[in-house]
Amino acid sequence: MKLILASQSPRRVELLGRITTDFVAIPAQGEEQVSPGTPPRETAGLLALQKAQEVAAEHPGALVIGSDTVVDFNGHRLGKPRDRQDARQMLQCLSGASHWVHTGCALVQGERVERFVSSTQVTFYPLTPEEIDAYLDTGEPFDKAGAYGIQGQGALLVKEIQGDYYTVVGFPLAQVARILRQWGKISKEKNSQI
Repeated sequence: MKLILASQSPRRVELLGRITTDFVAIPAQGEEQVSPGTPPRETAGLLALQKAQEVAAEHPGALVIGSDTVVDFNGHRLGKPRDRQDARQMLQCLSGASHWVHTGCALVQGERVERFVSSTQVTFYPLTPEEIDAYLDTGEPFDKAGAYGIQGQGALLVKEIQGDYYTVVGFPLAQVARILRQWGKISKEKNSQI
């Protein structure tokens, strides 16, 4: 059985590697297609499913895992910033406030489909303009939804989280491992070593 991660994210590759090393990463190439006004949580699940189905269509018989992360601030989706000013505005919005991070995952193999969305609440410290500029200077925010990465220097912005840390990173590790175990794709012994 071939296992494919429908992603080019180094973080997702690394995290799936904690479950199994027997997989390949083949990112989906299609454009995101979500109706305007779709709630952020639902968007994460739909985009994960689109990615998994696109790659599964090209690799019949393979088990494909798709994943997508959406930052949700007051019901509005914060994507990857367009530029430095956009990133600054996002971080100013998140400063001293709480937001949600939703990561959708979809597992597709032939007609079999399972998907879920994991949600975690993140609260930032109040950020000074100097702190925001210093973080922007790291270059880290520009390829991250919501303009921060909790697994990097963005951790210095976070006061607390309520929920699964790996949801915020972009791949709910334990939940994916349990589904793979239920599907008989990894052994209980391997899963217990996580």
